[in-house]
Amino acid sequence: MPATDSAPVALITGGAQRIGAAVARRLHEAGYRVLIHYRRSADSARALCSELNARRPDSARALCAEMSDVTAVQALADQALAQWQRLDLLLNNASSFYPTPIGGATEADWEALLGSNLKGPFFLSQALAPALTERGGSIINMVDIYAQRPLREHTVYCAAKAGLAMLTQSLARELAPAVRVNGIAPGAILWPEQEGDFSAQERDNILERVPLQRIGGPEDIARTVLFLADSPYITGQIIAVDGGRSLSI
Repeated sequence: MPATDSAPVALITGGAQRIGAAVARRLHEAGYRVLIHYRRSADSARALCSELNARRPDSARALCAEMSDVTAVQALADQALAQWQRLDLLLNNASSFYPTPIGGATEADWEALLGSNLKGPFFLSQALAPALTERGGSIINMVDIYAQRPLREHTVYCAAKAGLAMLTQSLARELAPAVRVNGIAPGAILWPEQEGDFSAQERDNILERVPLQRIGGPEDIARTVLFLADSPYITGQIIAVDGGRSLSI
């Protein structure tokens, strides 16, 4: 494990809970210092930092920002670089997800879903590109299998993730050769936090279309993040981690 002052640094947006927290733990175990971004989950972010710092002193810090606000995103980039004066990996994981049935979608829905899933990742990547270039680092964007095939009543979300998929490929070309940019498209990994988002029947229907016949776990995503971070000849790729579900959507 590298010495603390030479350990690589990763910024994980939406890193306080669920998939983000699993990734933070996996990267920390691999020797990274981690910056855990949160919007509202302050208690979870601080608890995770305490857990990781108990394992290795001064190896995790929490930062708060609203990802749909460009000024806040720039401030997040500045604060991230001020912590340990370097950045090796950016994981754009923060995401809003909820239905927007046609006829009921509002401009506020558009701003929230595009803001967290596309606008924030673009401006944060842009702000941190010089630091990542200096370190020969990488960006990993959390896309979705629904970026290619739509999910009913989630038009705005799907459009945002489709934009993030293209952003991944565009940045991979523009930031090469110094910075690699890849994406991960999760399938059925965790059900949404709001129980009503998918009925029991809808969940059964989803699992019927998963060839591996089971839901995945956050660790499946965390392992893929570490794989991409450690793969110096992979860029511009979006890896589906979905139990094969994208074969049958």
